[in-house]
Amino acid sequence: MGRDLLHKNVERTSVTNASPESERNPDKREAAFPSRVLGFHQDEHGHWVVELSCGHTQHLRHEPPWQSRGWVLDADLRQQRIGQPFACGWCAQGVDSATLGN
Repeated sequence: MGRDLLHKNVERTSVTNASPESERNPDKREAAFPSRVLGFHQDEHGHWVVELSCGHTQHLRHEPPWQSRGWVLDADLRQQRIGQPFACGWCAQGVDSATLGN
């Protein structure tokens, strides 16, 4: 007798599940030499930007369910991230920090 494929239950992860970062590194960022968080500042629109040891910066937004980064909104939680590893999207693309800006 045949196998009933209609009853196969495949569960997928939820979009709203918490993760260390909101993305799962779709560009396969190199984890062997991650950048570290040096500090934070706000841009002209009030969005938080992380300053990284590689010389790059990255906007950090908390916009559930697409980006779940509630810690960005809390000063104490941001402070706890200083010195922690952070996968830099610019470095993953091979962008030299000297070519950015100006």
